[in-house]
Amino acid sequence: MTAPLSLHAYRLMTALGTPLAGPFLSMRLRRGKEDPQRIEERRGRAGLSRPAGRLVWLHGASVGEAVSLLPFVERITRAGAVALVTTGTVTSAALLSQRLPSGALHQYAPLDSPFFLRRFLAHWRPDAALFAESELWPNMILELRRAGSPLAMINGRISERSFSRWRKAPRLIGELLSHFDLCLARSEGDGERLTALGAPRVLIAGDIKFDAPALPADRRELAELSGLTSGRQIWIAASTHVGEDRMAADAHRRLIEVFPDALTLIAPRHPERGEEIRRELEAQGLACALRSRGDRPGPGTAVYVCDTIGELGLFYRLAGVVFVGKSFAGGGGQNPIEPARLASAILHGPMVANFRDVYASLDEAGGAQEIQRPQDLGDALIALFANTARLRAMARAAGDAVERRAGAVERSMKA
Repeated sequence: MTAPLSLHAYRLMTALGTPLAGPFLSMRLRRGKEDPQRIEERRGRAGLSRPAGRLVWLHGASVGEAVSLLPFVERITRAGAVALVTTGTVTSAALLSQRLPSGALHQYAPLDSPFFLRRFLAHWRPDAALFAESELWPNMILELRRAGSPLAMINGRISERSFSRWRKAPRLIGELLSHFDLCLARSEGDGERLTALGAPRVLIAGDIKFDAPALPADRRELAELSGLTSGRQIWIAASTHVGEDRMAADAHRRLIEVFPDALTLIAPRHPERGEEIRRELEAQGLACALRSRGDRPGPGTAVYVCDTIGELGLFYRLAGVVFVGKSFAGGGGQNPIEPARLASAILHGPMVANFRDVYASLDEAGGAQEIQRPQDLGDALIALFANTARLRAMARAAGDAVERRAGAVERSMKA
């Protein structure tokens, strides 16, 4: 089957548009979205030498995909091959610098220009490639196949919304999916949608996010913070988006009507917003401490703004209840598996389409609770802190629900 005209047009436009990469990357640099020391990696110029031996390329978009790739990275390096992980965000690079095992490397993914991809592939010469979830960059896929490397999709995800969009370009998506030797879908629904769009070989492996290792925490730091906050009712609004910080502040004011010594943690999805959040909440009369500044929560601290990278494992262990953000503002929800694995009681808003099956599983098991309106969050926190037996049971149920759905990584590796 000849490639559709739309794909030829995309290839031509991205080739002709390659000189625009300079202004585009400069704009992202000004916004803090690129690493000035490693900007050439975005043009496919390697920042590291290629090690000898077999090399597997694993690609994910950002932090969530990077974390879900870690179990694969560990198994690949254990088998004696090199794992090259690429992502596209500064936050994911910072996280992977802390968590990649020996024998694994990180590079920024090249922009989707055929010239950048050819340069990248000529240097790294991957023996196989694994793309996470819904990363369907046309030049990345076509240049990889042109180089002769096998390609698999892991934790394959096609939302109903994406499915509807792709149905409007059936030849384009069919051509792209035809280049995957294997698509491992995270659910029956995702598998059906991938098959309908033209993926030639689809297997249901389950959601690999259930296999992600528990987030790490510095034990000494945890002990110190636990000592500083002992006896207080602590909860965290995690991965918050604009608007949810104010909602957390409102919930805090309601909570202290019953528990005057309560402490609220806010971990924004984009840590660079930390100072902005501190200023906004202090203008409302709330005493704040800022983690990135080295502050510690004292007896008078109302809100601890946790604006650092790679420390959510620490804060989840410190808090008794976790509200997972992007479920009121931003929409789609964030991954609740990480706090559930650490046996946290979970609260969330109604906008969780990106993780609908996961939240449904946790809600049904009694490990999570949906909050319909932002103004109800404070009352939900009061109800949990007033009933410690229920809080503990909810936390156990969340941990058990995650354990029951583990095993996708082993199924995927066998496939």
